[in-house]
Amino acid sequence: MKPLNIIYWGRVGFGVVAALVCVLLGMDSLINGMSVAILVYLISYYILKWQFMTKVEKPSKVGTMGIGAYFLTWIVAWVLFYTLIFH
Repeated sequence: MKPLNIIYWGRVGFGVVAALVCVLLGMDSLINGMSVAILVYLISYYILKWQFMTKVEKPSKVGTMGIGAYFLTWIVAWVLFYTLIFH
C-alpha cells in the first residue's frame, strides 16, 4: 500500500479508537467528546508524522490526509457504541 493510503486508513482506525475512548469515559456531551476526538487526532498526527514524514512528497499531507474520514468515523462510531452500551 502507498503511504497516503496507510495514513488514510490509519485515521479511520484512530476515529474508532477515539469513539471507544469517548464511550468508555462516559462522555455524553458533544463538547467533551470533541475534546477527546481532537486530542486523539493530535496524537495520531504525531505518530503518523514520525512514521511517514520522509515517505510522502508533501509533509503537509500527513496532517490533512484523512481528516474528514477521521471525524466522520468518530461521530458515527461514537453514536453506535453509545447506543449499544447505554440503551
